[in-house]
Amino acid sequence: MHRTSKPRITGSIFRPACLILAAALISPVLAAPPEAGRDSLASPLPTLHQELPDDQFMPVPREGQPTSSAYRFSSGNFITVQVNVNAQGQNIVGDAANEPSLAIDPTDPGRMVIGWRQFDAVSNNFRQAGYAYSIDGGQSWTFPGVIEPGVFRSDPVLGADSQGNFYYNSLTVSGSDYLCTVFKSSDGGATWDFGTFAQGGDKQWMTIDKTGGPGRGHIYAYWTQSFSICFPGFFTRSTDNGAGFEDCVAIPNQPYWGTLATGPGGELYAGGAGGNNFIVAKSSNAKDSSQVVSWDFASIVNLDGSISAFAGSSSPNPGGLMGQAWIAVDCSGGPHHGNVYLLCSVNRFSNPDPLDVMFGRSTDGGLTWSAPARVNDDPATNLWQWFGTMSLAPNGRIDAAWLDTRDNPGSINSSLYYSCSTDGGVSWSPNERLSDAFNPHLGWPQQNKLGDYFDMISDEAGAHLAWANTFNGEQDVYYSYIPGPAVGIADQYGAPAVAGSFSLSQNYPNPFNPGTRIEFALTKAAQVEIEVFNIRGEKIAALLNRPLTAGSYSIEFDGGGLANGVYLYRMKVGNAAKVRKMLLIK
Repeated sequence: MHRTSKPRITGSIFRPACLILAAALISPVLAAPPEAGRDSLASPLPTLHQELPDDQFMPVPREGQPTSSAYRFSSGNFITVQVNVNAQGQNIVGDAANEPSLAIDPTDPGRMVIGWRQFDAVSNNFRQAGYAYSIDGGQSWTFPGVIEPGVFRSDPVLGADSQGNFYYNSLTVSGSDYLCTVFKSSDGGATWDFGTFAQGGDKQWMTIDKTGGPGRGHIYAYWTQSFSICFPGFFTRSTDNGAGFEDCVAIPNQPYWGTLATGPGGELYAGGAGGNNFIVAKSSNAKDSSQVVSWDFASIVNLDGSISAFAGSSSPNPGGLMGQAWIAVDCSGGPHHGNVYLLCSVNRFSNPDPLDVMFGRSTDGGLTWSAPARVNDDPATNLWQWFGTMSLAPNGRIDAAWLDTRDNPGSINSSLYYSCSTDGGVSWSPNERLSDAFNPHLGWPQQNKLGDYFDMISDEAGAHLAWANTFNGEQDVYYSYIPGPAVGIADQYGAPAVAGSFSLSQNYPNPFNPGTRIEFALTKAAQVEIEVFNIRGEKIAALLNRPLTAGSYSIEFDGGGLANGVYLYRMKVGNAAKVRKMLLIK
């Protein structure tokens, strides 16, 4: 197999008339006749999404830029922290940041990197590869700047391998050619190498095999065929930790605007849009570096709708996608092991709702699919549930987050919502509102969108979300930690605590090394039990179990004998319990 480590710039691939004709030949039916009052672009052509450097680079020194207080919110274990801040932790006024992607070091979960499209000034549409890193589990972020200052870059996609190396896949344009570069960091995202040519095209996605099998460390990427540097191919693979990427191959049925996932045996799945439906393709040999990647099948998946994009000025994101297709595979070893899931915000066919978060499930490796199920539980049919995002926890819990206009009907003002499933997607938890509403039309950097996607990674205790909003009156990137059902620790002990009966404070310091203090208070005498668990739900310490009178208390915890990572501490009073998260970093 031929490998390439630097760009091979060829003549223009994009021919608008030819590509539109080619798309019509590939997908003869691209859009159903629009119903009255419905979005006429229910199944938009993939050629409509096109990243272009339509403004010239204009240097904007960060020093001396006006600043304001950065947004931060916490409630219990849920936190939201602004990521694109200056060295003093302040918001930089006048720039824009959107379309974030997230990676977490599996060897040290306190180390995280978020990449995004960085616009140094809202008056200029030129964008670069912004990034920031955290060493304390997302509590604070360092924003050094951009990769390759002055170079047009878009569509950031981040990942981490099993050794804790970070990878940043970034789109750029050379003449009329689209191509991608993958940058690598071996120091937690603080510095990056010069990058490797990774074939590519517009609206790419990337995943890294962390299964521990023969494909461990393989990097897979695919993108929109219409804007491929290696047309008609639009998929590539690296089997040498990103040192080089193979010549392209095509994926059957040409999915687009989607994602990739590996299964428990290292099998590879690609999910994306396909005209009025969705496509899921499976490769069993992608893990074998001695073979050219081939595809077992490409199934058509019905989510009762299609991806919506460029939906008009009355939509929350008129100049971009309303979300992309997310695919995930259960590798938990539990009852749903091997299940394949697909989730997307779609323009429904069966009702007039402009967008719902819809979900499909396969129990036979992606060959056949369940009837589509709706994740959002609002009763209305005139609301936007957009940027639907899915991730899967190691214990099999499915997390879903999205933006939702249900609290502001008749407007575009949106709030962050969340739901999860612990039974393989058969049922979903009541939807939870996690943020105030914001206006997504604020702070546009000479383009009418908040990007095209968010990104989320789940662990056994909850979900880590990289997203964008306008809480500061401009587009900024945020990290949120969303606590899920606390791996069976809290909910197995009955009803939640009665408000005001007792309180459990966040440990301090947090992160900690090796000791930390936990404070709590009782409004009346009670039997109190405080225990510490790892994220797998295994008890590792019993700190207290005795009756106490009403009052305020503190207790010390020493993690000197424990590995770095996330831990949970639970306070139980009678049949009620409260759980908080803490992070040990040595």
